[in-house]
Amino acid sequence: MAEEYLVLVDQNDNPIGSEEKVKCHLPEGKLHRAFTALLFDKNGRLVITKRSKEKMLWPGDWDGTVASHPREPETYVSSGERRMPEELGITCNLDYLFKFEYHVPYKNIGSENEICGTLVGIVDDLIQFTQIENEIDEIKWISVNELISQLKNNPEIYCPWMLIALVLLDKSEKSILEKHKNILSLWINSELQKELEKAIRYHLPDNKWRLVK
Repeated sequence: MAEEYLVLVDQNDNPIGSEEKVKCHLPEGKLHRAFTALLFDKNGRLVITKRSKEKMLWPGDWDGTVASHPREPETYVSSGERRMPEELGITCNLDYLFKFEYHVPYKNIGSENEICGTLVGIVDDLIQFTQIENEIDEIKWISVNELISQLKNNPEIYCPWMLIALVLLDKSEKSILEKHKNILSLWINSELQKELEKAIRYHLPDNKWRLVK
């Protein structure tokens, strides 16, 4: 199987080369492009996925709906729409929200050092997902209140990039906030914000993350 190469970027998200995926995720990390996609139903529930036990980093932890890496010359949106059928067996139109930079180690195994584009999509709650072997071990819907409750007790079971993506929702592009206001407004509230910030500090006590303009 051919090695996957990721897009290396500078701190302004300008491409500066490419590198093998595994080398990008070693403990020191190499700053590269990634995306995280959040799919909601019309009632505002979020689809979250449990990462495969076979994953090098954060195996068995809960993630947003889909997380992966753009290829040149893809945009964040086109890469997310390509990856959706590969991970969940569905197609979905996505909108771009914002991007952020973060660097977080995983034990002594590796790290994530990414500029991560955040995407949103709306799907029917009856949609049928397919769990792809070695990618996802479980798929479930979660409400705002359910996530708040779980973050209070088990912040360690959620991937840090999912938490950052959710805490920054109010920084989304204005047109997309308006387009999806009935759903995103449910996730932009002070109680959830407080628990997300606490959970992020659990993973990134040195606060190494920022919104990228």
